[in-house]
Amino acid sequence: METASRPTTEPAFRIATADDVPALVRLVESAYRGDESRAGWTTEADLLDGQRTDPEGVLAVITDGNSRLMIAERDGELLACCQLEHRGDHVYFGMFAVRPTAQGGGLGKLVMAEAERVARAEWDARAMHMTVIRQRDELIAWYERRGYRRTGQMSPFPYGDERFGVPQRDDLEFELLVKELTELKGLKGLAG
Repeated sequence: METASRPTTEPAFRIATADDVPALVRLVESAYRGDESRAGWTTEADLLDGQRTDPEGVLAVITDGNSRLMIAERDGELLACCQLEHRGDHVYFGMFAVRPTAQGGGLGKLVMAEAERVARAEWDARAMHMTVIRQRDELIAWYERRGYRRTGQMSPFPYGDERFGVPQRDDLEFELLVKELTELKGLKGLAG
């Protein structure tokens, strides 16, 4: 895996708007599906074909009052995104994507730190939850190095619903990962 060089300026964070939908769909697809995703290490191309998301799904997150779709950009260039959804005492972390050519340089860590800071600051969340395809050992190990723990709690992959992709194997399922948010960490606040 080729590692991206560290940029000299920190990314700027903001909340996505409806105008960002086309670029966000392209970003998420490029990070997980097809040949373009193979330039990074987060690809799911060996597990799933088809789409990862669609404009309707992205817009639904943007317009949901309990969610934020956070964008990281540098000099106006979209580099990464993640969904934060308030669910009582915790926040669900999803739709995490980093442009494949920007992976490996620390940007993902910065996005996660800002997401955790926002979860605490906006919703006083005590924990961050996420689901990851359990067969993604390298990705789960990366999250574990960031303080997330495996719970062993599994949920089924939505076979037959091509909005989530076309599985290349019949044993896919999601595992819940959890991180306790005990202190505020992160970068400067979101603009917008």
